[in-house]
Amino acid sequence: MVKVGSSSLTTAAGGLDADRVDALVNVLAQQGVRAPAEPAGSAEGGESAGAPVEREIVLVSSGAIAAGLAPLGLERRPRDLARQQAAASVGQGLLVARYTASFARYGRRVGQVLLTSDDTSRRAHYRNAYRTLEQLLAMGAVPIVNENDTVATDEIRFGDNDRLAALVAHLVRADLLVLLSDVDGLYDGDPASSGSSRITEVTGAADLAGVEIGSAGKAGVGTGGMVTKVEAARIATAAGIPVLLTSTVHAAEALTGGETGTYFHPTGRRATGRMLWLAHASVPRGALTLDDGAVRAVVERSGSLLPAGVVEVGGDFSAGDPVELRDVRGQPVARGLVNFDAREIPQLMGRSTRELARELGPAYEREIVHRDDLVVLRRP
Repeated sequence: MVKVGSSSLTTAAGGLDADRVDALVNVLAQQGVRAPAEPAGSAEGGESAGAPVEREIVLVSSGAIAAGLAPLGLERRPRDLARQQAAASVGQGLLVARYTASFARYGRRVGQVLLTSDDTSRRAHYRNAYRTLEQLLAMGAVPIVNENDTVATDEIRFGDNDRLAALVAHLVRADLLVLLSDVDGLYDGDPASSGSSRITEVTGAADLAGVEIGSAGKAGVGTGGMVTKVEAARIATAAGIPVLLTSTVHAAEALTGGETGTYFHPTGRRATGRMLWLAHASVPRGALTLDDGAVRAVVERSGSLLPAGVVEVGGDFSAGDPVELRDVRGQPVARGLVNFDAREIPQLMGRSTRELARELGPAYEREIVHRDDLVVLRRP
């Protein structure tokens, strides 16, 4: 899984830099077809030692809005959503056309996949996205993934393609996520300062204590910065996917195991896709406040949320929507898919499921949020 940012593909004034795109594709097309040979003696399943193994690459590419700036006469990325969507509408076609032409030099096809967070937080959309990506890879095409900026609103935006890349990496079961930018790794201070040094490895959150992490660069064509890349690394590594952060000019080294960038070691095991999306991609439609006993049951004992533990309901949601679970101090502790509409829950709060079943019928003898549809956000 490879993610490249706007600043690596465009000029500071906006507009695609064809030479930069071609340079990246040169690396992906040549290095991405086959992986380096396995060391002698490590072959399994009857394969000969040292035989090359097919490697599939999914590319998450920013640059649609940035590519549309110059054609529309815009000097900088606009702040308002309408003009961002207009720039994306113009730029997305230019971006994919450039990738199509560039990969064609190597006889490779590309397929465009545009996503919003709705496509990852709603289970049916999530399955459709997975099937599309799986089929593109099976047919030998290179998926070019981007946020669907032309229709995404504030409520359904990922916010940055670094987080999108981390989530799609889990979706396609990637072995490695490579984040490419204009900086050759994570530094313990301002990379432009002579007193700063590159951090070569990160094994956990403790390694980042006291590290100054910057935001988006001065060019004004992207939305991320180092902070979003570190967050993306946290999401991916928590799901068992290692992450390599480096500059685009070192893409070849990143894909061939060279010494470059900052390597983030996995910190957790691969989660089910559904739970990862629920934790990091879903947009809560409302919130439920839990008493202390319910918080302990959900967070410490991995239990379901029962009606008796709910003390307050907020928002306008329907059964099946994601909701945030909060303690009495308003702090989020979990997120889950709710089994009832918001208007139904007030009559259920503080009551046992057995009592509710006797009064309202057997359909009400169930959890507000089942533990299989719930992910804990904060541990004690």
